[in-house]
Amino acid sequence: MRGKRRAPRPPIPWRSPWTPVVCLAGALAVGTLVVVSFLVKDVVVVVDGRPVAVRSFAGTVHGVLGDAGVALGFGDVVRPAGQEEVSDGATIEVRRARPITLTLDGRTSRHLVTATNVGDALAELDIAPAAGRLSAPPDDAVPLSGMELTLYTRRKVYVVAGTTRLTSRTTARTVRQVLRQQRVALQRGYQVSPPLGSFPKDGTVITVTPPRSVQIRQAILRLNWRALAECEAHGNPQAYNAEGPYYGMYQFSLAMWQAVGGMGLPSTWPAEEQTYRAQLLYQQVEGRWQSQWPNCGATLFT
Repeated sequence: MRGKRRAPRPPIPWRSPWTPVVCLAGALAVGTLVVVSFLVKDVVVVVDGRPVAVRSFAGTVHGVLGDAGVALGFGDVVRPAGQEEVSDGATIEVRRARPITLTLDGRTSRHLVTATNVGDALAELDIAPAAGRLSAPPDDAVPLSGMELTLYTRRKVYVVAGTTRLTSRTTARTVRQVLRQQRVALQRGYQVSPPLGSFPKDGTVITVTPPRSVQIRQAILRLNWRALAECEAHGNPQAYNAEGPYYGMYQFSLAMWQAVGGMGLPSTWPAEEQTYRAQLLYQQVEGRWQSQWPNCGATLFT
């Protein structure tokens, strides 16, 4: 009786001629994964405050930004610097430059800022927006294309109109606006210095004088009016002599001051107005100065 035939033994895998190849390929794959895991970096790129997660093999900041599709322009700020090496878990900050055309108290200049809103942009330019009148709210966004800003700071100016003396803290763009704010009415022919359309900077003295409808002859203008004022009142526009009473640089009596169109007291007007009225008086009396300035009139010819 024949015995039963034995079943063939299953092949042993490691005895296959392909076993070394498969093992090598597996080892290479595992090694590659290990190497890749050491080379790849997870980085956060923050562009104008917006974070984006980036996985990159790049070794420098510039390389990571290239992988993230972030192109840099003139004036952009990058932290860390573009040549710096990048480690896993690093954060790269990019702030894009924005052009600002700033008109500050009437003067225009151009700047590049990396701030994303108006308030931060002014802070970057070392300007306090609360100090005046701003053309845009501080929380308005500054677009990448840039924007125009106008700021008028709060200034202290003075108004002298006859006997009126006013102090104004203003953000006005022109002398005309200051006078309107102070309700100083301008009548026809009144003279204003500085001109109505000029910018009133801090400390400006705005004078409003009555009409000067009479032109002074050149020969009279060439006389030594400074010497006369020095002799009469030491050149002091606010001088006062109770004996007359006499007022101002040229010691006008009220009657003579009013005769040449003066308003209020001579001593309340600036030197320029007092000089004009003195010249007008000289012209009206045809040069006979002895009655008005008997002691000092001769200094006009020195």
